[in-house]
Amino acid sequence: MFERKKITYEISELTPYINWVYFHHAWQLRDKQEQAKLKKEAEALLKELEGQYHAHALCIVADANSDGDDIIIGGKRLPMLRQQVADHSMPNLCLADFIRPAEHGIADTAGVFATTVDIGLETDFDSDDYMKMMMQLLADRLAEAAAEKMHEYVRKELWGYAADENLSISELHSEHFQGIRPAVGYPSLPDTSLNFVIADMLGIRDIGIRLTESGAMKPHASVSGLMISHPKARYFSIGEIGEDQLRDYALRRGIPVEVMRKFLLSNLR
Repeated sequence: MFERKKITYEISELTPYINWVYFHHAWQLRDKQEQAKLKKEAEALLKELEGQYHAHALCIVADANSDGDDIIIGGKRLPMLRQQVADHSMPNLCLADFIRPAEHGIADTAGVFATTVDIGLETDFDSDDYMKMMMQLLADRLAEAAAEKMHEYVRKELWGYAADENLSISELHSEHFQGIRPAVGYPSLPDTSLNFVIADMLGIRDIGIRLTESGAMKPHASVSGLMISHPKARYFSIGEIGEDQLRDYALRRGIPVEVMRKFLLSNLR
């Protein structure tokens, strides 16, 4: 199995998928009336931008297996990190735990994705500080909304493991769907240098994403990560790791330890 899909979204397609909680949090607004006022202004702006700017998604769904703490998707190896902090109440998790091991001789399935917006949403409003901030925050929400809508499409159609899923937007935001969508740079997938591997797999330049030397994506309003369908898959934080795992991970990534150390600095004891 190998499916690659490129999707362009109109803003109006994504507006229903926007999680406004994070938008209000970014503005540090707690008053309900102020939140409602700002949301109304933001929705009016989004209507004005319709047709001028778009969001984009790329995804691959392919045969996958785990090999130790690595995930192999479509023949490409993505090393993962494992929790090392001792907690006897739960196992030390790794995302590879939720993919069928290669030793079983049966292929599993997994996905890789990236979403972004037209760069103009981040650059065309620089002359006005308020509008620059407003558009950056809306661009962030649109990229996240594109990931939400794309993942729904993957679950129900492209991959089809949840073809009968029928969830409200609120339920989607509460992640009531089967599986997880861990994003690069987040607690269970903290190594931003994985974006270099994902960029190679997906061809993210096709949707206008460029990577900095640190693996950060440009436009800033971009999201990348994995899609895992295991019904018991859940999010977790890698937390602190020791020198032993740093060296093992660097070896599996094929990157010098001291270079890898820079990418994982916030996770090192």
